[in-house]
Amino acid sequence: MSERQAQAHPHVTLDTVARRAGVSLATASRALNGTTRVREELRQRVRAAADVLGYIPNAHAQALASASNNTVGVICHDVGDPYFAAIAGGVMRAAAEQDLLVMLASTFREPEREIAYVSMLRAQRARAILLIGSGFQDRLWEQSLAAELAPYVRAGGRVAVVSRHRSLRVDAVLPENRAGAAALARALLALGHREFAVLSGPAELTTVADRLAGFREGLAAGGAALPPERVVHGAFTREGGHAAARELLARTDVPPPTCVFAVTDVMAVGALAAFREAGVRVPEDISLAGFDDIPLVRELTPPLTTVALPLTAMGQDVMALALREPAGRRSRVLRVGGEVVLRASTAPPARPDHNSRRGMSR
Repeated sequence: MSERQAQAHPHVTLDTVARRAGVSLATASRALNGTTRVREELRQRVRAAADVLGYIPNAHAQALASASNNTVGVICHDVGDPYFAAIAGGVMRAAAEQDLLVMLASTFREPEREIAYVSMLRAQRARAILLIGSGFQDRLWEQSLAAELAPYVRAGGRVAVVSRHRSLRVDAVLPENRAGAAALARALLALGHREFAVLSGPAELTTVADRLAGFREGLAAGGAALPPERVVHGAFTREGGHAAARELLARTDVPPPTCVFAVTDVMAVGALAAFREAGVRVPEDISLAGFDDIPLVRELTPPLTTVALPLTAMGQDVMALALREPAGRRSRVLRVGGEVVLRASTAPPARPDHNSRRGMSR
């Protein structure tokens, strides 16, 4: 091509080359960067079009493509949630030791968004995809996600998950949500409580189902029950916990509980604020417990009783699983136990005639 021809086409894009060659943009990209095998006839057509048009590949885009194998994609529900932030911090610490770049995305608990992000990371040729957070009890979603991940894994991509996805046969770090909630129930029973309520997240989340089931089992083993009307569902957020606690206080169809279990610490933080606004004292009028042990809860007044999970270590562990060589067709599962930590937000229940219970009748 002559210098004059090149000067006549100073802003030729890859899209222009694709149209000239009569192929898709993706095919044109593959033909020119050599990342995937393309039929020889198509490759020659694309290169001929590039030569005629004077197409000069974007050096910055090529650099990004060549570096994509040093990229790890992390998809979580909400990085603003301290639970996910702590796990992501562990992932980043482990990735930094391997000189890997972490791309972080929040789905805000929208199943379709999660699948879309997986597709984007596949297109970026990320070295590994980490899915952090509860799965959904939704067969169609499970099938769609598995279908999106299967070709990525076959092409050499690595997938590892935290706290989810019973149907995905990938390496996983699984906190013992059910056992941890059962242990918490036993500890609260040991304090003398018999009347409980639960502030629960969305029922379709597997983490919610496991923690609620475990808590019920722990109560049943101690001879206590959890009536359905004592379970209040809300968003898996501080605002969700606040709203659920207000709804619980407003109920008059059942006697007030002496102890409330919020299935996440973040919901417990919202519940604590709602109780304070209603003049209900913790733990004098009602005990409150959570799950996860995010750093914030140790600084609350009063500090929160919870089930402690090693969140940062879980992030490091899932990164390590993703970087190890595959174990054939078998997936590796690392189970992480939780530890019940009793703090000042729980205490033995007050006597029924105690004046401090007056706030609960509002």
